[in-house]
Amino acid sequence: MPLPETEMEPGRLDDGPRQRPAPKGMVRRIGPALPAALVTAASVQHAFAHGSERGLVMLLPTGYYAAGSAIAVAASFLLLGLAPVAMIKRLSTARLALFSLPSPPGTLLSSFSFLVLAFLVFAGLAGTHDPLENLLPLSIWTLFWVAFTLCVAVFGNLWRWLNPWSGPLALMRRFGRPGIGRTPILRLPKRLGYLPALVLFFGFAWYELVSLAPDNPPQLAIVVAFYWLMNFLAMILFGQARWTMYGELFSVFYRMVGMMSPLVMTRSHAHPRRFMLKLAFPGSRCVTAKPLPPGGILFVILTLAAVSFDGFSKTFTWFSLIGVNPLEFEGRSQVSAANSIGLLLAIGLLTILFMAAMFAGCAFAGIRSAPRIIKLAGIFIYSLIPISIAFHAAHYLTSLLVNGQYFLAALSDPLSTGADLFGTSGLVVTTSFLANLDDVSLIWMVQTAIIVIGHISGIMLAHAMAIRHFETNRSAFLSQAVLAFGMVYYTVFGLWLLSTASIG
Repeated sequence: MPLPETEMEPGRLDDGPRQRPAPKGMVRRIGPALPAALVTAASVQHAFAHGSERGLVMLLPTGYYAAGSAIAVAASFLLLGLAPVAMIKRLSTARLALFSLPSPPGTLLSSFSFLVLAFLVFAGLAGTHDPLENLLPLSIWTLFWVAFTLCVAVFGNLWRWLNPWSGPLALMRRFGRPGIGRTPILRLPKRLGYLPALVLFFGFAWYELVSLAPDNPPQLAIVVAFYWLMNFLAMILFGQARWTMYGELFSVFYRMVGMMSPLVMTRSHAHPRRFMLKLAFPGSRCVTAKPLPPGGILFVILTLAAVSFDGFSKTFTWFSLIGVNPLEFEGRSQVSAANSIGLLLAIGLLTILFMAAMFAGCAFAGIRSAPRIIKLAGIFIYSLIPISIAFHAAHYLTSLLVNGQYFLAALSDPLSTGADLFGTSGLVVTTSFLANLDDVSLIWMVQTAIIVIGHISGIMLAHAMAIRHFETNRSAFLSQAVLAFGMVYYTVFGLWLLSTASIG
């Protein structure tokens, strides 16, 4: 039976760590003080879960960090304007062959992924309702959404082999349905473009950021099962290749994230069943990629807007804007309507700012044709992907450090039966590093470095693409001047989000 809303909300995975239940003997020793302690903890735990960490961050000279980071990003843009064009072109196309690899067993990996997903759904339904002890929410929100995304950014698009649909479809083709998933039953209208993936990603972002209990295990199990089945049917109707290209949100998302990987796999000409692994400049595939249509532009903007609004929606500034006292915060139900509107506004505002930067930059470069500017926007939008990844990594870093420990504990007891399969079920989750000035300072510096590197990567990528699409280095430099200014501002904004007073 699902917990009431007011009981579920303190367990939200990205709202901070929560201690595991105390042993029964300890409860006996607490005695009469237990009811008062529980009332106090229930009233303050959700709002101040990361209070010690944020309090220590606010003691740091964050203004100097932000100023230095902005200068570093601005300096990188200016230095790129002075760099030889030939050198930038060589860097963006350079490839260093490392070694060959056998073709990954896609059907086997995908089938295994499907079985794991099915087990996780079962664990969500049959296991404990505590989201910090149930393997399903920990796997979805910590392992998959946070850790796996970062792995894709480093190692490339692993999702094309690990998705849970390719294997079942291949097995159905092998056992009597030869055309299923390959021969479409219906034709997906070309004019829709990335609209299906855009709608699904907005639904995913809304469910994570706004819905009342996104990590309630039984509810999440139903949502995950429905999502798998819906996409499975869509792949049968419209064809797997077409739907994964424009419809299934994680296929689209991880394909774009994987384009930033420094590792490139190309099929070997001498051995068709082997791949050659090459080292390349991160994001180099974006330089020669086709322009994204308007739907694709909005999709990339949505990935950045969602994680940005997630951080902003917890700040005292946001609570002040919507007229809610953060010290009397009652839970998500109090702000669900405001956050739904805020998420839409964040997407709209970032879209306006990006397109305004494109029109202004192209005007400086002497281009005033609206169709050409929109086409160039579909090219330059790739430069926002490293920034989106950087915000994702910095925003979820502490959540990964804490909830990763809960995941290891739950992994040994996936069905909450008291098992200890890997010897980690008794793991004591520690959050002491969030209450230590030295450790918090280190985390803050890592987050700062991630934000700065992401923005510098975006500027370098934009400049490489500008050189490819503009006639002169001067035109290329001017075309991205306004966009680069926006990236400098967003660097400061990102660091402000990580340092300002907030809930959770």
